[in-house]
Amino acid sequence: QLEESGGGLVQPGGSLRLSCVASGFTLNDYLIGWFRQAPGKGPEGVSSISRGGDMTNYDDSVKGRFTISRDKTKNLVFLQMNSLQPDDTAVYYCAAAKDDRIYISLDSNDYDHWGQGTQVTVSS
Repeated sequence: QLEESGGGLVQPGGSLRLSCVASGFTLNDYLIGWFRQAPGKGPEGVSSISRGGDMTNYDDSVKGRFTISRDKTKNLVFLQMNSLQPDDTAVYYCAAAKDDRIYISLDSNDYDHWGQGTQVTVSS
């Protein structure tokens, strides 16, 4: 089971840090991705981080603003979000992919486990 936290209401230009924690398994054994879904839109891959943390990727819309990272000792994955804009408003989900043939991915079909999501609202 995955659980996200850290969402909330923030003004444009502000920052939030999302956290993802797992119960029942070790995040370090999984490719981890962050996805988001805005009202009326389909799910969108935001960022992912490889099992070793040595590779990351980002959707073009968040490059230079968002940073994904792991804390292996605490079994956590973070998404630091800076310079937030109203278009970033969405429910954000973390997801885990077990198949070790998949090294890095923003394709939601590659992921096996999903959290319930945390709401991020960017508004003045």
